[in-house]
Amino acid sequence: MGLSVTANLVGPTRPTPAVAEATVDTWLADPLTPPDPRTATPARVAAFFARLPPADTTALAGRYPRIVGNLDGAPAALRYAANRVRYPQASRRQILAFDDRGDGRIVEVLGDLDTATRVVIIVPGVDDKLTNFDTGHGGVQRRAPAWQLRRLYDQIQGLDPAAPIAAVAWLGYDPPEGVRRDALREDRAAAGAIALNRFIDGLLLGHPGLTITVIGHSYGSVVAALAAPHMAHQVTDIVSIGSPGMAAANRSALRTTARVWAGSAPNDWTRRIPGVRVLGVGHGRLPTDPGFGARPLPCADVDGHDGYFTPGTTALRGMARIALGVGDAR
Repeated sequence: MGLSVTANLVGPTRPTPAVAEATVDTWLADPLTPPDPRTATPARVAAFFARLPPADTTALAGRYPRIVGNLDGAPAALRYAANRVRYPQASRRQILAFDDRGDGRIVEVLGDLDTATRVVIIVPGVDDKLTNFDTGHGGVQRRAPAWQLRRLYDQIQGLDPAAPIAAVAWLGYDPPEGVRRDALREDRAAAGAIALNRFIDGLLLGHPGLTITVIGHSYGSVVAALAAPHMAHQVTDIVSIGSPGMAAANRSALRTTARVWAGSAPNDWTRRIPGVRVLGVGHGRLPTDPGFGARPLPCADVDGHDGYFTPGTTALRGMARIALGVGDAR
């Protein structure tokens, strides 16, 4: 299934919302008594929507599209619809979260989350934000999470067209800007880890048999690593590509039952990062170090830090095989 990015979600100017933005206070005062989006668990959110008649859920999404469109635990179809209300240019895409405040947040889905038995989640890294989600930072297409998502999904479809799998590009946190102080620390990754686990918990509601693969690219691998100890057991695989370290001395220190994979291109600049972590600076031993204990992801034919999703590479095929649960990454 060859999908292409046909419409950028953010153009040169800020899009005008189709409706006036409602505040959380207005939401909480609604007669339908919705849960507080700042504190309610995905399970509490799901329970609220489950008891509402369809007409009320549709009306709620229409009145509060920003809140519903970013609410873990709300039905996926409702979140897609809410985000289309605010951003009509996304009408042909499945946007599960969309927030244009600050550097922005966005989550895009390919495939059907309601029928999928497997989900693969890409967690992007440094310099990724809403305005370059489609175009890639620096205007380099292969750096774009939306492009990477489509290449991975195309590879999965090529290996098994009938596989009941959905793929997600999850930019649900605020990555560091550039390889500077924030990128050397884990504050942003720690916040991202909490958000990632909340997102995963929302996916699993009503789908206890779902299995999930998380792929962390660059700083995204730090997010995945910090999330690992608290991830649901349905996360069976964590893949680290182009990682600056996983905030752990070895695979055991990640405290996860998931299989952990690591790969790095021969000329990836992260290979030159010292594998240290001192006074909160640095991310520890590189996961590609044999002493770390991760399973190897083939990357010998990958070019550079952003080449892991390039069609034809062993890395892309390996990640697709892991996501499909076929046993190895060859």
